[in-house]
Amino acid sequence: MRIGGFGGVEGLRKWLEDNRIELVVDATHPFAATMTAHAAQATGQLGLSMIRLSRPGWHAEPGDHWLRVPDLAAAARVSAELGERILLTIGRQGVAAFAGHPRPWYLIRAIDPPEGALPPRHEILLARGPFTVEEESALLARHRIDVVVTKNSGGTATAAKLTAARTAGIPVVVVDRPPVPTGITVVGTVDEAREVLSTWTAGGPGSGRT
Repeated sequence: MRIGGFGGVEGLRKWLEDNRIELVVDATHPFAATMTAHAAQATGQLGLSMIRLSRPGWHAEPGDHWLRVPDLAAAARVSAELGERILLTIGRQGVAAFAGHPRPWYLIRAIDPPEGALPPRHEILLARGPFTVEEESALLARHRIDVVVTKNSGGTATAAKLTAARTAGIPVVVVDRPPVPTGITVVGTVDEAREVLSTWTAGGPGSGRT
């Protein structure tokens, strides 16, 4: 077990070599693009196999009013055009993208205090999911939220906000996931990852130590 960073691509490559790793499973957060890119580069340089384990994203359902955007800068621009009281559920990183929009009021919900510049008009709510639909509906009503901004992280812990927004008729600005580097095998569940590992270690790519 190792906790902490590796020191970029070079540090990760050295760690993989020193530990005689032959196959890498990248199970970081869907928006941890830097770590995934570093892993792809390091494994590519060493000729190692790599699996990207990424839980399925959310999908719009009937009654949803989603506006999908490619990044946080676009989310800041689109949400500011849509409403005046915005719930940000993007984590503590990336809030600075909204700092240049002085007109809306933002409720910034995160587990830890956000870093960097903040919008002029805001309130910070530190909270950790999972949240229920009832809790999310009450939050939207209490703060008179008229736009929700989220990353398409997937999972169940914070999905209730989407149901609450749908019920209230509130638009949701959804930031799409960053693209996965080309040539990487992507699976959506641990079971799928095990199946790929089983195939590879039986004689396919990455056979041998894992």
